[in-house]
Amino acid sequence: MADDEPGRSSHIPEGLEATPGILALYEKYGARYPWWVILVSMTGAFATLLTGTIVNVAIPDIMGALGITIDQAQNIVTIFLAAGTVTMLMSPWCMRAFGIARTYVAALSVFAVSSALGGFATTGEAMVLARLVQGAAAGLVMPISMVLVAQVFPVHRRGMAMGVMSVGTVLAPALGPTIGGYLVDDLSWRWVFFIAIPFVAVSAPCATFLFPSREETGPKPSFDWTGVVLCSIFLVGLLTGLTEAQSEGWYDDRTLIPLSIGVVACALWILWETHAPEPMLDLRLLRHFGFVGAAIVTLTVGVGLYGSTYLFPLFLQQISMLIPTDSGLIMAPAGLAMAALFPLSGYLADRYSKRGIIAIGLVLVAWSSYLMKDADAFTPVATMVGWYVIGRVGLALIFPALNAAAINALPLELIPSGSGMINFLRQLGGAFGVNLISFALLARTTAHQAESLETQTWDNSGTMEMMRLVQEQFAYLGLVGYQSFEMSFSYVLAVVSSQGAMLGYRDSFVLVAAILLVSVLPAWMLRPEPKNQSAIAGKPQR
Repeated sequence: MADDEPGRSSHIPEGLEATPGILALYEKYGARYPWWVILVSMTGAFATLLTGTIVNVAIPDIMGALGITIDQAQNIVTIFLAAGTVTMLMSPWCMRAFGIARTYVAALSVFAVSSALGGFATTGEAMVLARLVQGAAAGLVMPISMVLVAQVFPVHRRGMAMGVMSVGTVLAPALGPTIGGYLVDDLSWRWVFFIAIPFVAVSAPCATFLFPSREETGPKPSFDWTGVVLCSIFLVGLLTGLTEAQSEGWYDDRTLIPLSIGVVACALWILWETHAPEPMLDLRLLRHFGFVGAAIVTLTVGVGLYGSTYLFPLFLQQISMLIPTDSGLIMAPAGLAMAALFPLSGYLADRYSKRGIIAIGLVLVAWSSYLMKDADAFTPVATMVGWYVIGRVGLALIFPALNAAAINALPLELIPSGSGMINFLRQLGGAFGVNLISFALLARTTAHQAESLETQTWDNSGTMEMMRLVQEQFAYLGLVGYQSFEMSFSYVLAVVSSQGAMLGYRDSFVLVAAILLVSVLPAWMLRPEPKNQSAIAGKPQR
């Protein structure tokens, strides 16, 4: 449509697909409107996503302060992801029922209050409850941000827009451990919850002016309570089963019962959504082949992103014996490199094959994790920084192209549902990824430790030599006889345990690499952009 056509503002660019409410705000605020939307959306999304990973480096301190076990600490991470996973699918209904502005501001307000409650928590139960509410509120923010960014930029510039948006949204999980390390070491673990509140204080008031109000007239659409309940049972059942499997094994009733309930609930949920009058899971999305490919890749990338972000700082603290601040500093260069590359990768996504860019990114992230198979307590810091940077460069290539490919495959009326689905799958992959990687880490560590302990016999010359050398050192401290012998044997067992943990981490990183490599196959389901979109961009699609 030409700019001089009646009823069209000169500020509205060609190729824009947006609702009337957004078009009206575009005309009100002018050509700078999309950049204000990106800035406000990115600030709110940064706050909610930062909280998803910043807690990881504070886990040891939280365990000590609240007196909780490692399984309970893992729940602090996964409950946040699980709660947000459910509410992401509720975001299209909330936008229709209350409008984008009111939903966004309400979600951020609840998020800020629950963040404060998490910071003041004195028991493990209070912490889990705060994280549950915090995650549920956070789950509404990211889909809204993606819907807005997709509509305030023309179709042929969505890759660039997603790249700029990703500076905040994917940089937050990457920089979370760095910021968290400083807060834990210099202030207190409680500050990892308080740090997000100032970002909310900036984003929420601006959203009341820049985001559209409710556009639909008449009564609010019916809410899919049955779908929400079934989806919640599905997630809780599977996540509980995976957590119990780590301590009880796969064949224990405490594992099998919740897993079975989760699988049945998932089947019933999908069946219900095919007949629900206002489904939270819009199955019409599955008719768009390109979106299906993007959805599958998003799920597996979520496993790799959250799994590696959970695994890497733990390796640095438990194997390399670094304090949280130092482990965060090692991860910082990778986050900065990723932020710098996002706009460029978005620009490339608008002009070249999205599936090719995504495939290259997946290979780089997989390679980064695979290199960790050789890591140990003596691996130079510079080497690990380089390995981690490779992975984050890959992520910088993946996300703008992947988000743009998913949204571009859909008509305007399905973009809110598509945005909710994409974010749901990324979060779902993250929730299951943390659980699966934790299970793999525990299983492989236990296996390696058991294998090594079997060789620690009196006939093992290496064991005897190590004990002799240790006893010599104890002799300088005045420890001799049985006491010296007992302590030297305990030292050998500690070395074996540490070696088993290191090998367990190595195997877990290889597992992450394998998952990401498999993701290259569905990436090729993404089809090239329609020729008319390439023509608008002024470049032939390759």
